[in-house]
Amino acid sequence: MYILVTYDVSTTSPAGKKRLRQVAKTCLDYGQRVQASVFECLVNPAQLVEFRGKLIEIMNPETDSIRLYHLGKNWKHKVEHHGRNDDFDISAPLIL
Repeated sequence: MYILVTYDVSTTSPAGKKRLRQVAKTCLDYGQRVQASVFECLVNPAQLVEFRGKLIEIMNPETDSIRLYHLGKNWKHKVEHHGRNDDFDISAPLIL
C-alpha cells in the first residue's frame, strides 16, 4: 500500500531537535522524502504496523504531530504533482 507521511515536530528544545532527526531517519527507512516533512512510502501491512509503531515511540504526543494518509493500491491516480520533480518512481526497481 502507498502512504503519505507528514509530521510536525517541536524543535524548541534539544530533545525536540533529536526527535525531528529520528522521525526523518525512520521515514527514510521506509520511503522517499518529497518535501521537508513529507514522505511517500510503499509498504506492506506488516511494515506499516512496524513503521507506525516506531514513529509513535519517537514522538511526543504533547508537542508533535504525525499524519499517515493511506492512498491505497491505486495511488498513481490520486497523486498530482506540479513544479520541480526530483523524485523517482517508488515502485520501480532501485539500482545502486
